[in-house]
Amino acid sequence: MIKILVIDDEESITQFLQMGLEAEQFDVVVANDGMTGVQQAKNIVPDVAIVDIMMPGMDGYEVCHLLKKHIGCQVILLSAKGEVEDRIKGLNALADDYMTKPFSFEELLARIHARLRNVRVQQEEALLTIDEKQKQIRYRGEPLLLTRTEYKLLHYFIEHPQTVLSKEAILNAVWGYDYFGSVNVVEVYMKTLRQKLGDTEHTMLQTVRGFGYKLDVPV
Repeated sequence: MIKILVIDDEESITQFLQMGLEAEQFDVVVANDGMTGVQQAKNIVPDVAIVDIMMPGMDGYEVCHLLKKHIGCQVILLSAKGEVEDRIKGLNALADDYMTKPFSFEELLARIHARLRNVRVQQEEALLTIDEKQKQIRYRGEPLLLTRTEYKLLHYFIEHPQTVLSKEAILNAVWGYDYFGSVNVVEVYMKTLRQKLGDTEHTMLQTVRGFGYKLDVPV
C-alpha cells in the first residue's frame, strides 16, 4: 500500500486529507508539526509527503529539505502564499511540487498520482542506484542490506554495466592487489548478491563462461 505522510498544523486540514486519501486506498499518517513529521517519516518511509509551509517551529521548507536529504520521498508543499518568490523558495528546498491553499482535493490527488508515476519511471530506468553519502545501494527503490564487501562488489558492477568482468579484475578492484586468498571467494559473494537481489535465474548478474560475470540491468 502506498504510504502518504501529511504534515500540517491545521487539524482540520489533516483530518480532511486523511479521510479523503484513505478513501482512495492510501495508507495515511499525519503529523501536526515539522519535527514530529520528520520523525514519522523516518519510521514509516513514505512514498509521498504533503507538507504545509507555514508551521511554527520547523517550517515546511526545512522539513522538505530534511525529507529529501534523508528519506528521498516525493514532497508536495502546501502554502497560503502563491507568490512566485514562495514557489521558487519551495523548489530550491527540493520540493517536487507546490500547491496554494485553498486547493481542490481532486487536483491534489492528480498531483500525488503524477509524483508516483515519476517514481515508477525513475525506478524502471534505473533499477540499481547508489547513494554514495549513505554507502547504500537501492534496488527498485528499496535499500539492500549489504555487507561492506558486498557493497563494494555490487558498486563495481554498477560502475561497469554490460561489461564482462573477469574474476581477476573483480578481485583486484574489490579485495585489492595484495589479496592472496582463493579466487573462489568471488563465486561465494556472487551467490550471496544474487540471493539478496532475488536473481534466482542469474539474469541480472550473469555468468559468462570462460570469461567472468556481467551486470545486465539498466543502471
